Amino acid sequence: MHSLATAAPVPAALAQVDREKIYQWINELSSPDTRENALLELSKKRESVPDLAPMLWHSFGTIAALLQEIVNIYPSINPPTLTAHQSNRVCNALALLQCVASHPETRSAFLAAHIPLFLYPFLHTVSKTRPFEYLRLTSLGVIGALVKTDEQEVINFLLTTEIIPLCLRIMESGSELSKTVATFILQKILLDDTGLAYICQTYERFSHVAMILGKMVLQLSKEPSARLLKHVVRCYLRLSDNPRCGLRARIGFCAVSLPEKWNFRRTGQIAE
Repeated sequence: MHSLATAAPVPAALAQVDREKIYQWINELSSPDTRENALLELSKKRESVPDLAPMLWHSFGTIAALLQEIVNIYPSINPPTLTAHQSNRVCNALALLQCVASHPETRSAFLAAHIPLFLYPFLHTVSKTRPFEYLRLTSLGVIGALVKTDEQEVINFLLTTEIIPLCLRIMESGSELSKTVATFILQKILLDDTGLAYICQTYERFSHVAMILGKMVLQLSKEPSARLLKHVVRCYLRLSDNPRCGLRARIGFCAVSLPEKWNFRRTGQIAE
């Protein structure tokens, strides 16, 4: 890592953003006294600064500061005492890490440093309060940004971690939005041949996934969500591609009742 003074020139895409202000806020992340405002400002600008991720990754002490924000919250998750202010602050840090996770120049280093593992304690939480729900959803967003790239490296890394059981637990008991993101992550893992083979390698893994998907369909018959059902159906479709478990997946899907008011168009969309 090197200082901002020696960082590579930022392209003209920053025309609408004051480059010096970006540098200033990144430098301010290193100081606990100025970090909170810098987190807020940078999280607002992450969509308008294409090279923000390399700037964050290669500036001295920045990633360590973001990880410190995450670790500082650990004592507040067990017992669950997380406040809205704490949740908003750490989620700003997570938003910047999501920026790093989704950028092609920093993604591999992000995985090599095993940074996603720092987020897993947040995914283990079960409190239904808004601060915890926001924390889980933002943490899932970081993992979602990784799998959205469809890169083998990402799937290989995730399969060495506990992300599948964590997603399954959220799919079973989380809010609708958290369930949707968690199911999307599982769908992306299944769409990869290595991920599909991993889940279907043992009956225990497959049956756990199939059981949760079945519970979700039954729950969706009571509380409909076309967006969530779309991801659930795609997970079933992908499971059916596996020679060992495909028949079980098709039988399992047919065994649970879909809401009668939903219909499937030839486009593959689900309409109410």
